[in-house]
Amino acid sequence: MKKVIQILAILFVILVPVILSAQPMPYDPSIGGGAGSAPVGGGAPIGGGLIIMLSLAVGYGTRKIYEARKKVLD
Repeated sequence: MKKVIQILAILFVILVPVILSAQPMPYDPSIGGGAGSAPVGGGAPIGGGLIIMLSLAVGYGTRKIYEARKKVLD
């Protein structure tokens, strides 16, 4: 039962972003995604996600250092 739940969770994480994609298909003139209408990369902002990812990386590194020091002191 646990294995089935793990498989369903993995499928959910993989398939949900594909199904719920908010970006238009590239080079679709009916939506306005023709060549030259947006900069390379589609013009999607990356600032918020980058800050979140960097803060999580700093937190993860801090925790690893804390655990390593705690293990050495014990």
